[in-house]
Amino acid sequence: MEQLASAGQQIDFSLIALFMRASLIVKIVMVLLILASFWSWALIVQKLLKFAAARADAAKFDRAFWSGEPLDDLYDRIGQTPRGAPERIFAAGMGEWRKSQDEQGGMIPGTQQRIDRGMNVAIGREEARLTRGLSWLATIGSTAPFIGLFGTVWGIKTAFEQIAIAQDTSLAVVAPGIAEALLATALGLMAAIPAVIFYNKFIADSDRLGASYENFADEFSTILSRQLNEG
Repeated sequence: MEQLASAGQQIDFSLIALFMRASLIVKIVMVLLILASFWSWALIVQKLLKFAAARADAAKFDRAFWSGEPLDDLYDRIGQTPRGAPERIFAAGMGEWRKSQDEQGGMIPGTQQRIDRGMNVAIGREEARLTRGLSWLATIGSTAPFIGLFGTVWGIKTAFEQIAIAQDTSLAVVAPGIAEALLATALGLMAAIPAVIFYNKFIADSDRLGASYENFADEFSTILSRQLNEG
């Protein structure tokens, strides 16, 4: 027992030492998982900032839209380069509204349908912007554990080969190989768990923002429809 404890104390179980002792295949797996983890967190931070900006844009435009300012003045102020999703959706609707006016100041047939179609296309673009890159998080979340498991299986196979070569099943021989193999599983989970959690969060946030865009489009379409009927 004392010899086993002494042997265990002499073995370096730090993460760097485990990586350096691992076989080439396991090293490749570990590097891939570390890169996937960094890429995942880069996407997460980017999306957190993007969704925060989208919510701020929606709140800002909502205040401007319901402030009582005439819609034509609001459209002129926004100009041809609207910022934020709500402004782009509003600009799409107002753009169709103005294009549909004839020389006598009336509206050509099919105006309401063109306005609705224009805003729906704009909403689709904004939803695509929000969800862009989320497929990477889904891919990392679903594949990283299996990649880590592959590294673990390969590492255990290598450990058993070392046991056969040494013809020694003592803990000092077995433990390093098993520890290296399990590190691959840990790295796989480290990459996958945040990716899955934030993927689900961003999908829910995207659905909420998309619903708010559609609600605004419906309200705006109702306002324009009322003006069409009055005209």
